[in-house]
Amino acid sequence: MAFPQLIPSPSSSSLPHKPSLNPTKLSLNPKSPNSLHNLNLAVLRHRCRKPNSTLRCSASSFSEKHHTNSPNSDDVVELPLFPLPLVLFPGAILPLQIFEFRYRIMMHTLLQTDLRFGVIYTDAVSGTAAVGCVGEVIKHERLVDDRFFLICKGQERFRVNSVVRTKPYLVAQVTWLEDRPSPSTDLDLDGLATEVETYMKDVIRLSNRLGGKPEKEVGDLRRNLFPTPFSFFVGSTFEGAPREQQALLELEDTAARLKREKETLKNTLNYLTAASAVKDVFPSSSNSS
Repeated sequence: MAFPQLIPSPSSSSLPHKPSLNPTKLSLNPKSPNSLHNLNLAVLRHRCRKPNSTLRCSASSFSEKHHTNSPNSDDVVELPLFPLPLVLFPGAILPLQIFEFRYRIMMHTLLQTDLRFGVIYTDAVSGTAAVGCVGEVIKHERLVDDRFFLICKGQERFRVNSVVRTKPYLVAQVTWLEDRPSPSTDLDLDGLATEVETYMKDVIRLSNRLGGKPEKEVGDLRRNLFPTPFSFFVGSTFEGAPREQQALLELEDTAARLKREKETLKNTLNYLTAASAVKDVFPSSSNSS
């Protein structure tokens, strides 16, 4: 469900900004941005690098911070929204550059209150999604021309119920979204998460090989994460397919999310295996392409 008639499209003057947090991208040069066989993967580091010295720490400046009191899924709250052509997942780091006037106003307000706003995916085809993720400002820099550089961390997911106002910036009533217990009682979520991690490692290894990078052992990707946060981490790496990311964000079942990610990674691995075989047989043609 989307709200294209209610929520304005994002302005190009408010863009993701990655001055010091560029993820390591594993580009497969997809012919179609929505093709799962040609999926772009970006393996995001789970921990934030040390920021530039000019970035100021906000009240909640630690990237590992989690709220001790989880919001009730029945609560209805007002939340300022920031429509963007990307999907933010819980736990993911999102650097942003803010220089459109209405969003500068929003940031002035947020920096004096709770530092939280909603990031919600939008595009010209499907409009604006009904499910997004809270971005909490963990570091910020205000420049002399009143632009902002922000580093945000994904927190809770939410569903838009209604739009409260659209000016000077968008504010909506939202409810919190949480994963429900899986209907299958004998499902091994840890085992499923381990399978997904194995596919991720294979995809990274083959992507490096095709990219001419040295093949080396891929380290621990899961980092002791429980299945639910790990499923969000995996989804955050599917940067080349935002609609697929949005579908993963909206799922309310950890097992369903992991299974879908496993299938996506399996398809990607099949594509990479075929591409690697072609490169082995025709190395000169692969290099020229």
